Amino acid sequence: MNRSAPRRIAILGAESSGKSTLAEALAKYYQCVWVAEYLREFVQTTQRVPQEHEQILIARMQIEREDVALTQTQRFLFCDTTPVMTEIYSRYCFGRPDLAVRALAHSHTYDLTLVTAPDTPWVADGIQRVSDQVRQDIHLELMRTLNAMGVQYSLITGSVAERLGQVIALLEASPHYECT
Repeated sequence: MNRSAPRRIAILGAESSGKSTLAEALAKYYQCVWVAEYLREFVQTTQRVPQEHEQILIARMQIEREDVALTQTQRFLFCDTTPVMTEIYSRYCFGRPDLAVRALAHSHTYDLTLVTAPDTPWVADGIQRVSDQVRQDIHLELMRTLNAMGVQYSLITGSVAERLGQVIALLEASPHYECT
């Protein structure tokens, strides 16, 4: 089947669960584009976590970068996180949902959603990552959120090579997979 638009693939997961590593590996394998997590850039640039009022800016920038990258790829666009994760962290960190982030998260769709399991070693970064317990809590909240939204997803587990193999199998089994 030939599709005119590249497939947007969401890669979601808690902190330190291998999203970026997987997105980069997939982009290399398929020789296409991936969108890095804007939150990471924000934290590295400002040397702090975002404040509550900045959550919508983080989510919007992520989508803007996806939209630009979409024009630079043909088959797949691998997205290292989406506004869904911003929504979850907003609720977790500030005790209430950011309604603008929630609206953006619920209105933006992907062709395939992957969730990276928190089965890799947890690594502290000194600013953004809190603890393995928070990682586990966020993972459970992600599962609840996706189920409540009715989003189908595939849980990706194991080593980088195992994860890569799982996703390649999913993409190649998909009726929208095109071999070029």
